Amino acid sequence: MPLRVGIVGAGLMGTRRARTAVESGDKVTIVADLDARRAKACASAVGASATDDWTHVVTRGDVDVVVVATPNKFIKPIATAAAFSGKHLLCEKPLGRNVDEAMEIVDAANRNSVTLKIGFNHRHHLAIRKAHDVVTNGDIGEPFCFRCVYGHGGRPGYDKEWRGDAELAGGGELLDQGVHVLDLARWFLGEFAAVSGVTPRWFWDVEPLEDNAFALLRTASGRVASLHTSWTQWKNRFSLEVLGRDGFVSVEGLGGSYGTERLQIARRRPESGPPEMQDEEFLGPDVSWQDEWNEFTSAIREGRPPLGDGVDGLEALRLVAAIYTSARDQRIVRVQPTVRKETYA
Repeated sequence: MPLRVGIVGAGLMGTRRARTAVESGDKVTIVADLDARRAKACASAVGASATDDWTHVVTRGDVDVVVVATPNKFIKPIATAAAFSGKHLLCEKPLGRNVDEAMEIVDAANRNSVTLKIGFNHRHHLAIRKAHDVVTNGDIGEPFCFRCVYGHGGRPGYDKEWRGDAELAGGGELLDQGVHVLDLARWFLGEFAAVSGVTPRWFWDVEPLEDNAFALLRTASGRVASLHTSWTQWKNRFSLEVLGRDGFVSVEGLGGSYGTERLQIARRRPESGPPEMQDEEFLGPDVSWQDEWNEFTSAIREGRPPLGDGVDGLEALRLVAAIYTSARDQRIVRVQPTVRKETYA
Protein backbone atom coordinates (compact mmCIF):
# COMPACT_ATOMS: atom_id res chain seq x y z
CA MET A 1 0.00 0.00 0.00
CA PRO A 2 1.40 3.45 -0.91
CA LEU A 3 2.50 5.66 1.95
CA ARG A 4 0.73 9.00 2.28
CA VAL A 5 3.22 11.84 2.46
CA GLY A 6 3.05 15.41 3.73
CA ILE A 7 5.74 17.91 2.72
CA VAL A 8 6.69 20.88 4.90
CA GLY A 9 8.87 23.28 2.96
CA ALA A 10 8.31 23.60 -0.78
CA GLY A 11 11.70 24.87 -1.86
CA LEU A 12 14.20 22.94 -3.98
CA MET A 13 14.59 20.08 -1.52
CA GLY A 14 10.94 19.76 -0.56
CA THR A 15 9.89 19.74 -4.21
CA ARG A 16 12.53 17.15 -5.01
CA ARG A 17 11.34 14.94 -2.15
CA ALA A 18 7.73 15.29 -3.27
CA ARG A 19 8.52 14.27 -6.83
CA THR A 20 10.69 11.38 -5.65
CA ALA A 21 7.92 10.07 -3.39
CA VAL A 22 5.41 10.10 -6.25
CA GLU A 23 7.88 8.50 -8.67
CA SER A 24 8.37 5.74 -6.09
CA GLY A 25 4.67 4.94 -6.04
CA ASP A 26 3.75 6.79 -2.86
CA LYS A 27 1.18 9.59 -2.63
CA VAL A 28 1.79 13.17 -1.57
CA THR A 29 -1.44 14.42 0.00
CA ILE A 30 -0.49 17.90 1.20
CA VAL A 31 2.33 20.45 0.83
CA ALA A 32 2.93 23.34 3.24
CA ASP A 33 5.07 26.44 2.85
CA LEU A 34 4.88 29.93 4.33
CA ASP A 35 4.93 31.13 0.72
CA ALA A 36 1.47 30.05 -0.43
CA ARG A 37 2.40 30.37 -4.11
CA ARG A 38 5.38 28.08 -3.66
CA ALA A 39 3.24 25.56 -1.77
CA LYS A 40 0.67 25.56 -4.59
CA ALA A 41 3.35 25.13 -7.27
CA CYS A 42 4.83 22.09 -5.56
CA ALA A 43 1.42 20.65 -4.72
CA SER A 44 0.11 20.98 -8.26
CA ALA A 45 3.14 19.14 -9.61
CA VAL A 46 2.30 16.06 -7.52
CA GLY A 47 -1.49 16.24 -7.29
CA ALA A 48 -1.66 17.35 -3.66
CA SER A 49 -3.45 20.07 -1.71
CA ALA A 50 -1.57 23.13 -0.46
CA THR A 51 -1.46 25.18 2.72
CA ASP A 52 0.63 27.89 4.33
CA ASP A 53 0.20 26.33 7.80
CA TRP A 54 2.47 23.39 8.59
CA THR A 55 0.29 22.26 11.50
CA HIS A 56 -2.28 21.11 8.93
CA VAL A 57 0.30 18.61 7.65
CA VAL A 58 1.33 17.04 10.95
CA THR A 59 -2.23 16.62 12.23
CA ARG A 60 -3.95 15.20 9.15
CA GLY A 61 -5.23 11.65 9.28
CA ASP A 62 -4.28 10.98 5.66
CA VAL A 63 -0.55 11.54 6.27
CA ASP A 64 1.73 8.66 7.27
CA VAL A 65 5.06 10.37 6.62
CA VAL A 66 6.18 13.98 7.05
CA VAL A 67 9.15 15.35 5.14
CA VAL A 68 10.68 18.40 6.84
CA ALA A 69 12.57 20.53 4.33
CA THR A 70 12.67 23.94 5.99
CA PRO A 71 15.39 26.30 7.21
CA ASN A 72 17.14 24.82 10.23
CA LYS A 73 15.36 26.95 12.84
CA PHE A 74 11.98 25.35 12.11
CA ILE A 75 13.04 21.69 11.96
CA LYS A 76 12.67 20.95 15.67
CA PRO A 77 9.13 22.26 16.28
CA ILE A 78 7.79 20.68 13.09
CA ALA A 79 9.57 17.33 13.53
CA THR A 80 8.63 16.93 17.20
CA ALA A 81 4.99 17.81 16.51
CA ALA A 82 4.90 15.28 13.67
CA ALA A 83 6.45 12.58 15.86
CA PHE A 84 3.93 13.16 18.64
CA SER A 85 1.22 12.85 15.99
CA GLY A 86 2.61 9.43 15.10
CA LYS A 87 4.06 10.42 11.72
CA HIS A 88 7.24 8.87 10.38
CA LEU A 89 9.88 11.49 9.60
CA LEU A 90 12.41 12.33 6.94
CA CYS A 91 14.24 15.48 8.06
CA GLU A 92 16.65 17.21 5.76
CA LYS A 93 20.08 17.66 7.26
CA PRO A 94 21.11 18.98 9.70
CA LEU A 95 18.82 17.64 12.43
CA GLY A 96 18.21 21.13 13.84
CA ARG A 97 20.62 23.92 14.69
CA ASN A 98 22.40 22.22 17.59
CA VAL A 99 22.70 19.10 19.73
CA ASP A 100 19.85 20.06 22.08
CA GLU A 101 17.39 20.43 19.21
CA ALA A 102 18.52 17.15 17.67
CA MET A 103 18.15 15.34 20.98
CA GLU A 104 14.58 16.58 21.34
CA ILE A 105 13.70 15.28 17.88
CA VAL A 106 15.33 11.88 18.49
CA ASP A 107 13.59 11.62 21.86
CA ALA A 108 10.20 12.46 20.31
CA ALA A 109 10.70 9.80 17.63
CA ASN A 110 11.70 7.22 20.25
CA ARG A 111 8.79 8.01 22.54
CA ASN A 112 6.30 7.59 19.72
CA SER A 113 7.98 4.63 17.97
CA VAL A 114 8.20 6.42 14.64
CA THR A 115 10.92 5.98 12.05
CA LEU A 116 13.28 8.96 11.84
CA LYS A 117 15.57 9.34 8.84
CA ILE A 118 18.01 12.17 8.14
CA GLY A 119 18.55 13.43 4.59
CA PHE A 120 22.08 12.05 4.24
CA ASN A 121 21.61 11.23 0.56
CA HIS A 122 25.38 11.16 -0.02
CA ARG A 123 25.43 7.66 1.47
CA HIS A 124 23.33 6.64 -1.53
CA HIS A 125 25.53 8.02 -4.31
CA LEU A 126 26.61 4.99 -6.31
CA ALA A 127 30.36 5.63 -6.08
CA ILE A 128 30.24 6.42 -2.37
CA ARG A 129 28.07 3.39 -1.62
CA LYS A 130 30.43 1.13 -3.59
CA ALA A 131 33.46 2.67 -1.86
CA HIS A 132 31.84 1.89 1.49
CA ASP A 133 31.24 -1.70 0.38
CA VAL A 134 34.90 -2.01 -0.58
CA VAL A 135 36.01 -0.78 2.85
CA THR A 136 33.44 -2.86 4.75
CA ASN A 137 34.37 -6.01 2.83
CA GLY A 138 38.03 -5.56 3.79
CA ASP A 139 39.21 -5.17 0.19
CA ILE A 140 41.72 -2.47 1.15
CA GLY A 141 42.55 -3.94 4.55
CA GLU A 142 42.01 -2.07 7.79
CA PRO A 143 41.05 1.56 7.04
CA PHE A 144 43.03 4.15 8.92
CA CYS A 145 42.56 7.48 7.15
CA PHE A 146 39.61 9.38 5.66
CA ARG A 147 40.08 12.64 3.73
CA CYS A 148 37.40 14.80 2.17
CA VAL A 149 37.13 18.19 0.45
CA TYR A 150 33.64 19.49 -0.30
CA GLY A 151 32.70 22.96 -1.41
CA HIS A 152 31.19 25.44 -3.82
CA GLY A 153 31.40 29.17 -4.47
CA GLY A 154 27.90 30.33 -3.64
CA ARG A 155 26.11 32.79 -5.89
CA PRO A 156 25.47 36.55 -5.90
CA GLY A 157 23.63 37.44 -2.69
CA TYR A 158 24.33 34.05 -1.08
CA ASP A 159 25.16 35.76 2.22
CA LYS A 160 21.70 37.37 2.24
CA GLU A 161 19.89 34.02 1.99
CA TRP A 162 18.73 32.14 5.08
CA ARG A 163 21.98 30.13 5.29
CA GLY A 164 23.78 33.38 6.05
CA ASP A 165 21.45 34.20 8.96
CA ALA A 166 22.77 32.87 12.29
CA GLU A 167 19.30 32.71 13.84
CA LEU A 168 17.79 30.71 10.98
CA ALA A 169 20.79 28.51 10.17
CA GLY A 170 22.54 28.03 13.51
CA GLY A 171 25.89 27.59 11.79
CA GLY A 172 27.72 28.22 8.55
CA GLU A 173 29.32 25.93 6.00
CA LEU A 174 30.30 23.34 8.62
CA LEU A 175 26.63 22.89 9.50
CA ASP A 176 25.67 22.99 5.82
CA GLN A 177 27.81 20.73 3.62
CA GLY A 178 30.14 19.82 6.47
CA VAL A 179 27.42 17.71 8.10
CA HIS A 180 27.46 15.42 5.06
CA VAL A 181 31.23 15.00 5.39
CA LEU A 182 31.07 14.27 9.10
CA ASP A 183 28.35 11.69 8.52
CA LEU A 184 30.45 9.98 5.85
CA ALA A 185 33.55 10.04 8.06
CA ARG A 186 31.63 8.23 10.84
CA TRP A 187 30.16 5.81 8.31
CA PHE A 188 33.60 4.83 7.01
CA LEU A 189 35.74 4.98 10.16
CA GLY A 190 33.40 4.69 13.15
CA GLU A 191 32.91 6.92 16.18
CA PHE A 192 35.36 9.72 16.92
CA ALA A 193 36.82 10.40 20.34
CA ALA A 194 38.61 13.73 19.80
CA VAL A 195 38.42 16.60 17.32
CA SER A 196 40.16 19.86 16.53
CA GLY A 197 39.08 22.47 14.05
CA VAL A 198 39.32 25.96 12.57
CA THR A 199 36.26 27.81 11.26
CA PRO A 200 37.29 31.03 9.47
CA ARG A 201 35.15 33.53 7.62
CA TRP A 202 37.14 34.75 4.65
CA PHE A 203 34.77 36.12 2.02
CA TRP A 204 31.03 36.02 2.61
CA ASP A 205 29.40 38.58 4.92
CA VAL A 206 27.91 35.99 7.29
CA GLU A 207 29.61 36.79 10.61
CA PRO A 208 29.40 35.22 13.18
CA LEU A 209 29.07 32.22 10.85
CA GLU A 210 31.95 30.62 8.96
CA ASP A 211 32.36 30.18 5.21
CA ASN A 212 35.13 27.57 5.59
CA ALA A 213 35.82 24.81 8.08
CA PHE A 214 38.84 22.58 8.61
CA ALA A 215 38.89 19.68 11.05
CA LEU A 216 40.92 16.70 12.22
CA LEU A 217 39.07 13.89 13.96
CA ARG A 218 40.52 10.82 15.71
CA THR A 219 38.87 7.59 16.84
CA ALA A 220 39.82 5.88 20.08
CA SER A 221 41.79 3.32 18.05
CA GLY A 222 43.79 5.99 16.22
CA ARG A 223 42.00 6.27 12.88
CA VAL A 224 42.09 9.83 11.54
CA ALA A 225 39.71 11.86 9.36
CA SER A 226 40.42 15.26 7.87
CA LEU A 227 37.95 17.58 6.18
CA HIS A 228 37.81 20.93 4.46
CA THR A 229 34.38 22.23 3.57
CA SER A 230 34.07 25.58 1.87
CA TRP A 231 31.85 28.28 0.42
CA THR A 232 34.93 29.72 -1.33
CA GLN A 233 35.84 26.70 -3.44
CA TRP A 234 34.60 28.72 -6.47
CA LYS A 235 34.55 25.64 -8.72
CA ASN A 236 32.30 23.01 -7.15
CA ARG A 237 34.31 20.11 -5.82
CA PHE A 238 33.77 16.83 -3.98
CA SER A 239 36.72 14.56 -3.25
CA LEU A 240 36.78 11.64 -0.80
CA GLU A 241 39.55 9.14 -0.03
CA VAL A 242 39.88 6.25 2.40
CA LEU A 243 43.35 4.81 2.89
CA GLY A 244 43.77 1.25 4.16
CA ARG A 245 46.61 -1.12 4.96
CA ASP A 246 46.27 -2.88 1.59
CA GLY A 247 45.07 -0.10 -0.71
CA PHE A 248 42.73 2.85 -1.01
CA VAL A 249 39.42 3.97 -2.49
CA SER A 250 38.62 7.43 -3.79
CA VAL A 251 35.52 9.19 -5.08
CA GLU A 252 35.62 12.32 -7.22
CA GLY A 253 32.52 14.27 -8.20
CA LEU A 254 28.84 13.93 -7.40
CA GLY A 255 27.48 14.44 -10.90
CA GLY A 256 26.05 17.68 -12.23
CA SER A 257 28.09 20.78 -11.41
CA TYR A 258 30.41 18.68 -9.24
CA GLY A 259 31.61 16.69 -12.22
CA THR A 260 31.21 13.08 -13.23
CA GLU A 261 31.05 10.69 -10.31
CA ARG A 262 34.18 8.53 -10.41
CA LEU A 263 35.32 5.66 -8.23
CA GLN A 264 38.91 4.46 -8.03
CA ILE A 265 40.04 1.37 -6.16
CA ALA A 266 43.74 0.73 -5.66
CA ARG A 267 45.28 -2.40 -4.20
CA ARG A 268 48.84 -2.34 -2.94
CA ARG A 269 51.25 -4.82 -4.53
CA PRO A 270 53.41 -6.92 -2.17
CA GLU A 271 56.51 -5.33 -3.69
CA SER A 272 54.93 -1.85 -3.41
CA GLY A 273 55.38 0.43 -6.40
CA PRO A 274 52.35 1.46 -8.50
CA PRO A 275 49.25 -0.31 -7.16
CA GLU A 276 46.72 -2.33 -9.11
CA MET A 277 44.07 0.15 -10.20
CA GLN A 278 40.37 -0.18 -10.97
CA ASP A 279 38.37 2.79 -12.24
CA GLU A 280 34.64 3.22 -12.72
CA GLU A 281 32.54 6.15 -13.92
CA PHE A 282 28.87 6.69 -13.11
CA LEU A 283 27.47 8.65 -16.05
CA GLY A 284 23.76 8.19 -15.48
CA PRO A 285 21.37 10.36 -13.48
CA ASP A 286 21.77 10.93 -9.74
CA VAL A 287 19.86 8.03 -8.17
CA SER A 288 20.74 8.90 -4.58
CA TRP A 289 17.39 10.58 -3.91
CA GLN A 290 15.39 7.63 -5.20
CA ASP A 291 17.55 5.07 -3.42
CA GLU A 292 17.36 7.02 -0.17
CA TRP A 293 13.57 7.25 -0.36
CA ASN A 294 13.32 3.51 -1.05
CA GLU A 295 15.57 2.80 1.96
CA PHE A 296 13.43 5.05 4.16
CA THR A 297 10.11 3.52 3.16
CA SER A 298 11.50 -0.02 3.38
CA ALA A 299 12.65 0.71 6.93
CA ILE A 300 9.14 1.91 7.82
CA ARG A 301 7.51 -1.21 6.41
CA GLU A 302 10.09 -3.54 7.97
CA GLY A 303 10.12 -1.83 11.36
CA ARG A 304 13.90 -1.34 11.40
CA PRO A 305 16.30 1.61 11.68
CA PRO A 306 16.96 3.30 8.33
CA LEU A 307 20.42 3.99 6.99
CA GLY A 308 21.24 7.46 8.31
CA ASP A 309 18.88 7.47 11.29
CA GLY A 310 18.24 9.85 14.17
CA VAL A 311 21.37 8.98 16.09
CA ASP A 312 23.45 9.52 12.94
CA GLY A 313 21.97 13.00 12.68
CA LEU A 314 22.59 13.64 16.36
CA GLU A 315 26.18 12.42 16.21
CA ALA A 316 26.95 14.62 13.22
CA LEU A 317 25.74 17.62 15.21
CA ARG A 318 27.74 16.51 18.24
CA LEU A 319 30.86 16.61 16.07
CA VAL A 320 29.87 20.01 14.66
CA ALA A 321 29.54 21.36 18.20
CA ALA A 322 32.93 19.93 19.17
CA ILE A 323 34.61 21.50 16.14
CA TYR A 324 33.04 24.89 16.91
CA THR A 325 34.27 24.60 20.51
CA SER A 326 37.74 23.63 19.35
CA ALA A 327 37.89 26.57 16.95
CA ARG A 328 36.71 29.01 19.62
CA ASP A 329 38.97 27.74 22.43
CA GLN A 330 41.89 26.65 20.23
CA ARG A 331 42.11 23.21 21.82
CA ILE A 332 41.40 19.55 21.19
CA VAL A 333 37.88 18.58 22.27
CA ARG A 334 36.92 15.12 23.53
CA VAL A 335 33.70 13.57 22.22
CA GLN A 336 31.45 11.01 23.91
CA PRO A 337 29.19 9.23 21.39
CA THR A 338 25.51 8.64 22.08
CA VAL A 339 24.27 5.23 23.20
CA ARG A 340 21.70 4.11 20.66
CA LYS A 341 18.21 3.88 22.12
CA GLU A 342 15.86 4.10 19.12
CA THR A 343 12.74 2.03 19.15
CA TYR A 344 10.75 1.20 16.04
CA ALA A 345 7.19 0.06 15.51
